[in-house]
Amino acid sequence: MIITPKRKTNLTKILPFGIIWGLFGLLYALLEYSVLGGTDVYPYTLNPYDFSTVLPLITTSCLIMGLFFGTMEVTFFNTIFHKRPFHQKIIFKTVITLSFLLILLLVLTALIKSLSLNLSIFHPDIIDSVIAFSSRASFWIAVIYGAVITILSLFVNEVSDYLGGKVFHNFFTGKYHTPKVEERIFMFLDMKSSTTIAESLGHVSYFQLLNKYYGDTTEAIVETYGEVYQYAGDEIIVSWNLKNGLKNNNCIRCFYMMKETFRKHSESYIEQFGLVPDFKAGFHYGNVTTGEIGDLKKEIFFTGDVMNTTARIQSNCNKYETDILISEDLLLKLKEDDFYQTQAIGECELKGRQETIKLFSVSNKEPLLIK
Repeated sequence: MIITPKRKTNLTKILPFGIIWGLFGLLYALLEYSVLGGTDVYPYTLNPYDFSTVLPLITTSCLIMGLFFGTMEVTFFNTIFHKRPFHQKIIFKTVITLSFLLILLLVLTALIKSLSLNLSIFHPDIIDSVIAFSSRASFWIAVIYGAVITILSLFVNEVSDYLGGKVFHNFFTGKYHTPKVEERIFMFLDMKSSTTIAESLGHVSYFQLLNKYYGDTTEAIVETYGEVYQYAGDEIIVSWNLKNGLKNNNCIRCFYMMKETFRKHSESYIEQFGLVPDFKAGFHYGNVTTGEIGDLKKEIFFTGDVMNTTARIQSNCNKYETDILISEDLLLKLKEDDFYQTQAIGECELKGRQETIKLFSVSNKEPLLIK
């Protein structure tokens, strides 16, 4: 199976669930051992207890359950609850997960007991045993423990989504705690005629348009290994490290994947808003200093001439009546591609400097189809 950028992103969301559940499973096994001491049976059920067997069994089982719930979160829960407020997401997902966990515990208890006694799972002795087990404090402690793990893993996932997966990872690992100089590609994507659209739609409808607009650009960014640096009004600033941005001309491909997405969704936009948003973009690359900044609110911050230059390049799109403007510096880095053609179109003066930068327009020879 080919690991696409989207699948890779989903895996990075699923794995933390497995890690958190696995670690808490390990902790549970150690706590249980500290309580039971040197006994070789569980005091309530009188089932055999062997720490060397229980430790890997509980840890592995929790790891698998975490991966399962993580997969459910990414493929199912996110689709259903993505429009819900933060607290409602946590509550609803926790209730569903715990209900499943509760049923799983009862079924596993019945299966283990039926196998040990060689009786049917529906035998009265088995049912009585399950009822007795579920009425004990130890059972509900396990359920509460599961609730804590569920809430923690969901909270981590939601915070990661709010910050952005890569930003959250960088904060967690401290990658940019000390500023670093990097070569990065930037795309400043700007919605056309946004002021006119906002006036015609009104504040609420325009906000809904922006929300849908941002959402529909996401897949193209993920599929081309891009990172959203900022949403600034109707503008999206997307960044790539140099390797990912140049691979398969991902930075340019991202723009045309967005175009194709909006073409496919044009009917839903017209039905809801009476228009299909269009956009233009400027591209450039260069060195930026990247680091954590802020006290009351932390964020990963880029600073460098490349940011101002890319903004100025994008601002010239209307002047040259083109959807894409790219700097000569970046163009020389890109590979020749059968799908795109470029044309020298003019120059851009750099703010506060005497020099200019050559600009090229880009057009695609064939439509970029998205499956």
